[in-house]
Amino acid sequence: MKTIIAGTHTQREDAYDVRKEVFVKEQEVPLDIEIDELEDEAIHFVIYNDDKKPQAAARLRIIEGEKAKLERICVLKEARSFGLGHKLLEALEAEAIAQGAKEAVMHAQVQALPFYEKKGYYVVSEPFEEAGITHVKMKKSLSAS
Repeated sequence: MKTIIAGTHTQREDAYDVRKEVFVKEQEVPLDIEIDELEDEAIHFVIYNDDKKPQAAARLRIIEGEKAKLERICVLKEARSFGLGHKLLEALEAEAIAQGAKEAVMHAQVQALPFYEKKGYYVVSEPFEEAGITHVKMKKSLSAS
């Protein structure tokens, strides 16, 4: 498995394809909410398997100067037992640190809380609805150590 920052149109489309499969088809998020006006300001990540097929995707935006917003983190259903969520988080956090971010924030789906809490994220909000799915805001301090 190889994690890359999408540098070409095709790689970015691969990221969108994974997101559409997970969020639009599986979780029934409307396409116009999933692919939004923030795509061009984001850094997109894709994980490919050994057959060069996209398996996981995410995007990162630097907001308010020193905050990294981790968004659209997803892994295809058939690839969820290979640690790709962990690999995506590592890549997102490393790039956030490289971009000067001191803190990572995200809106996490509540069913994913145990995963993110194991990675050092903590809840900083009451539950709220986003795209018809219950989320909470989470944070984590980042350091270049």
